Amino acid sequence: MATEPGSDAILALDDVVAGYGKMTVLNGTRFRVRRGAITTIIGPNGAGKSTVFKAVFGLLPVQRGRIQFDGRDTTNLAPRRLLELGVCYVPQGRNIFPELSVRHNLELGGVAAGPEIDLEQRMDALLERFPVLRKRANAQASTLSGGEQKQLEIARGLLLDPKLVLIDEPSIGLAPRLVRETFDVLVGLRAKGVTVLMVEQNAKSALEHSDYGIVLEMGQARMEAEARAILGDRRVGQLFLGGGMTAEAP
Repeated sequence: MATEPGSDAILALDDVVAGYGKMTVLNGTRFRVRRGAITTIIGPNGAGKSTVFKAVFGLLPVQRGRIQFDGRDTTNLAPRRLLELGVCYVPQGRNIFPELSVRHNLELGGVAAGPEIDLEQRMDALLERFPVLRKRANAQASTLSGGEQKQLEIARGLLLDPKLVLIDEPSIGLAPRLVRETFDVLVGLRAKGVTVLMVEQNAKSALEHSDYGIVLEMGQARMEAEARAILGDRRVGQLFLGGGMTAEAP
């Protein structure tokens, strides 16, 4: 059974059941995500990792159970409402508008912004946070490298100043140097108080940059612990981390 962190959880899933048509993928999923930390979900293909994000972000109906974000029930809320509450979702793959400039791509992150938000000021602040994007602000997004495009996706998601970032497979298709740069961006978000929940097939590297980890298997959280404890767990290492790459348990 998954352990429960204390009351500092910003996201809580309680016995969530969800899936596609008659096929359930999440089978009573239950875990907590600590505020201000990086948490990585690992597990085999088909375990329900991406399905968790779709259920949390209102893209997939929750059939049973409850999802709470920042102390309120957000089960089956619409994505736009979740954006307004402070949840950002960066899906797997490339999700930019290649023919538009970097700056115009950023502007599209403000579609749910209210009139009280100064988008120009927010964009200028984001471009300062991502120097590579600042240098290429007027360039077509298609001319960015893979790692730069991923930074653009993350930056666009930050335009509404989210409390929680859900990011699915941030390293997919990237060269090792760009993987490190992308993880560094996520560590930088944590330093600014943003909570990050990540799904990542590059499980060992992701956990090395994380505070906590969740092992998902057959739609249930089998283990929920500090990342270093998961890295040191022999069974988890054999199943999900490449066997010999795991450290000895203390």
